[in-house]
Amino acid sequence: MELRNIAIIAHVDHGKTTLVDAMLQQSGVYRDNQAVTERAMDSNDLERERGITILAKATSVEWEGTRINIVDTPGHADFGGEVERILSMVDGVVLLVDAAEGPMPQTKFVTSKALALGLRPIVVLNKVDKPDAEPDRALDEVFDLFASLDADEHQLDFPVLYASGRAGWANDDLEGERKDLSALFRRIIAHVPSPAQADHVEEPFAMLATTLAADPYLGRLLTGRIEQGRLTPGTSLKAMSRDGKEVERFRVTKILAFRGLSQQAVDVAEAGDIVSLAGMTKATVADTLCDQSVTKAIPAQPIDPPTISVTFGINDSPLAGRDGKKVQSRVIRDRLMREAETNVAIQVRDTPGGEAFEVSGRGELQMGVLIENMRREGFELSISRPQVLFRDIDGKRHEPIEEVTVDVDESYSGVVVEKLAQRKGDLVEMRTATGGKTRIVAHVPSRGLIGYHGEFLTDTRGTGVLNRVFHEWAPDRGPIPGRRAGVLISMESGSSVAYAIFNLEDRGHFFIGSGEEVYQGMILGEHSRENDLDVNPLKGKKLTNVRASGTDEAVRLTTPRKMSLEEAIAYINTDERVEVTPNHIRLRKIHLDPHERKRASKLAS
Repeated sequence: MELRNIAIIAHVDHGKTTLVDAMLQQSGVYRDNQAVTERAMDSNDLERERGITILAKATSVEWEGTRINIVDTPGHADFGGEVERILSMVDGVVLLVDAAEGPMPQTKFVTSKALALGLRPIVVLNKVDKPDAEPDRALDEVFDLFASLDADEHQLDFPVLYASGRAGWANDDLEGERKDLSALFRRIIAHVPSPAQADHVEEPFAMLATTLAADPYLGRLLTGRIEQGRLTPGTSLKAMSRDGKEVERFRVTKILAFRGLSQQAVDVAEAGDIVSLAGMTKATVADTLCDQSVTKAIPAQPIDPPTISVTFGINDSPLAGRDGKKVQSRVIRDRLMREAETNVAIQVRDTPGGEAFEVSGRGELQMGVLIENMRREGFELSISRPQVLFRDIDGKRHEPIEEVTVDVDESYSGVVVEKLAQRKGDLVEMRTATGGKTRIVAHVPSRGLIGYHGEFLTDTRGTGVLNRVFHEWAPDRGPIPGRRAGVLISMESGSSVAYAIFNLEDRGHFFIGSGEEVYQGMILGEHSRENDLDVNPLKGKKLTNVRASGTDEAVRLTTPRKMSLEEAIAYINTDERVEVTPNHIRLRKIHLDPHERKRASKLAS
């Protein structure tokens, strides 16, 4: 059977997963009467809740005698580590671009990776049936993007299709028949070359491990494309690291190939196919799995370095251990090490005390997803504010700079430009976009963007869209102003009282309501001034034996501000922590005792 390996790449929300759904439907993967879940490829709970793809996943469809292996990739820059590895095992890419928005930062990021590998994209202008779609402008912008990324002549001569993934149609002509996706299938088979590896079936077996997963029955599963040879279950192989050192020898217990949405055991796999192997205990991503006679490792794609780090510590608050069962540092360390193994964009380091771990990654979203997964698994954690990682280049300190693309209503563009300038951002471009929006492009230090997204949504009344992607390393741009307001700190432990909070409301805005468990050193709200203030949330009304002349009015509290996990992590200062448990997100000071806080602030100054 003929074979094609493709990846679908696009900016977040441009419709990759929805298009794959339609391809599965029309290629006969589902029975006519089968109940189908929308966005079937987003199988993870967090992916469904947030409407984003976090993990790259493979599937396969058959079309007129050709098997097409399709990889659905993440659209967020934070999960770029997944995208880079995936592209090394495909022979072509379908670049999906929203016909209204045009190419966005993540489009640029994934396209640059694909072009650098010599892949020739098929451009699909999606959502052309939207009222504000401008396919001609979007196409011009795609061409300009390819040119700016130094695409060669063959890559610039890309085929174009017009489509609506949700409606399930694609056509070579914008005015053509809007019936099904057959034009897209035909284009993939004609434009994407069959795997060159298929000519090397008679050579000794070799495969580069691209993704790692764990199966409760089969153990470690390494997925990749077979570069040469054929393989049957029971064969003895060896694993080599990137530098050619032997990692282990093992016997292949199972070979799984992608068939529709599931993986099926196969008796033989040949060069060019994408498969998962079971049987190894140590081999990991970027290792070469090969016959004993092979001596040279397959070159693996280098991964962009992490740009931020967060400290994961044990939860040592007075309320520790009430929600979660996984509270020991040893258990937390094992879980983080497992994550670093499967996710090459994450690095974990032990800290001197042994009770906290420094986790480095690509961005706040990636860290937020890891923490959210851990709290759902029953972990209790203490999380620090994200710190940007600096680099020493030619004896000078360099910091990561991100390209920020903002689409806002014209009336809010002034405040956004002002805020980006305060964060040491350089304005690159400002122009009118579709639908009365203004598009602002700026280069801003990663430090300045930590905690900005919540403020941005407030400034634009929730109507603005902000996208960011790593741009370059640049010399340190100096101090950037942080959070201006102080916080309200509990001076007592117990259950909060409505009367006390009501009397303190003129001091600031609260994050808690009445009847909530609080402890000394816990952050209860934001102070209306720049300094921190210790308050007593347990102080009840004094009772006397004299009756009031009128009935006491019921206390009415302002609705407390409840923060999401990412908002809480971005909000805290360096002397504060986020306490994360399966049921609660609390803010606290590192030093709970007020005397210890004073001593620490004196030492810091």
